[in-house]
Amino acid sequence: MKQFSHRTIVCPHCGQFVTADIDASNGAQDYYDECSSCCNSIHFKLLHDQVHEKYELFIDADDEQIF
Repeated sequence: MKQFSHRTIVCPHCGQFVTADIDASNGAQDYYDECSSCCNSIHFKLLHDQVHEKYELFIDADDEQIF
């Protein structure tokens, strides 16, 4: 069963609203996709809570520096 949805997110780089296609059929995922507005990489982290059968999506620019 495919768990596919379209979500509107805010790009962490340019602040524009962009549409992201989320496919939760593979469970928890960690991937990058490009912003359709500014072409910078957006880091997507999809977590699956099997106990409550829900998904959480975290989005960031993944450009933090650690010193």
